[in-house]
Amino acid sequence: MASEETKRLMLFSGRSNPALGREIAEHLGIQLGKVEVASFSNGEIYVRYLESVRGADVFVVQTLSEPVNDNLVELLIMVDALKRASAHRIFAVVPHYGYARQDKKAAAREPITAKLVADLLTTAGINRMITVDLHAGQIQGFFNVPVDHLMGLPLLAGYFKEKNLKDLVVVSPDVGRVKMAKRYADKLGASLAILHKTRPAHNVAEITHVIGEVKGHSCLMIDDMVDTAGTLTTGAQALIDHGAKEVYASATHAVLSGPAVERIKNSVIKELVTTNTIPVPEHKMIPKFKVLSISGLLAQAIRNVYEDRSVSALFDGQNQP
Repeated sequence: MASEETKRLMLFSGRSNPALGREIAEHLGIQLGKVEVASFSNGEIYVRYLESVRGADVFVVQTLSEPVNDNLVELLIMVDALKRASAHRIFAVVPHYGYARQDKKAAAREPITAKLVADLLTTAGINRMITVDLHAGQIQGFFNVPVDHLMGLPLLAGYFKEKNLKDLVVVSPDVGRVKMAKRYADKLGASLAILHKTRPAHNVAEITHVIGEVKGHSCLMIDDMVDTAGTLTTGAQALIDHGAKEVYASATHAVLSGPAVERIKNSVIKELVTTNTIPVPEHKMIPKFKVLSISGLLAQAIRNVYEDRSVSALFDGQNQP
């Protein structure tokens, strides 16, 4: 058993978001650990830690961004290598948890991939996971190890509070995000509106109703992620059509797949504010994007977990969806 004298915190990063790993290490005042991660010519992944991890509490930063499958397998292999190298405890720091949208069977013969990924990580050998804004809060229960569920709300809401927008209405993109939208509204002293959304086809969103008063108001649409941006851009246009003065958008995870960037560029959205849980490549950056760093929050959570202190205290005990 590691004593207080021998207890060590070590931080490593996979290849999905090394810049975030370096930022977290800087906040913690430590050096990012040395690990060799490479791909064989057939795509298989090779991992070797270049320093001893025996007896250490090891945190591995790996966001499940594109290419999602490669980054997931890379994380599993990094965890397996740590287990076989006798790390004391292994913590997966997964800022964006992939495959989270399939958290239940919505139709016959569908998988529940959020549970599958949880099983894979647990079997690989993690002792705990730290993540940010899960698509569905119940995913925490898919794990048989503790999950620290952080929120991007303080960071994102703080940005808009500084903008001091007048007559602000926080808009939930669907009924599933109403609770989170209410928290944003309370923090910003704003009123609340809800969009009624239907999905006639995969990755297609249609807004049928706007519930709440938006005419003449500045609107802030919030969501956990922006993928193809169909919901955001369609919703923003619906708000303008209902008399909104201007529309801002906020999403923790900038997936930005397919036509997302072009849609946002050509939309009525004035600004999209997101975090660096997923790296936004240079070729996708447009003037409408504002990326805030989540590294400080992750570093504080890592510190609290390592020192066996409360993580929910970072959110006044309200870090539940």
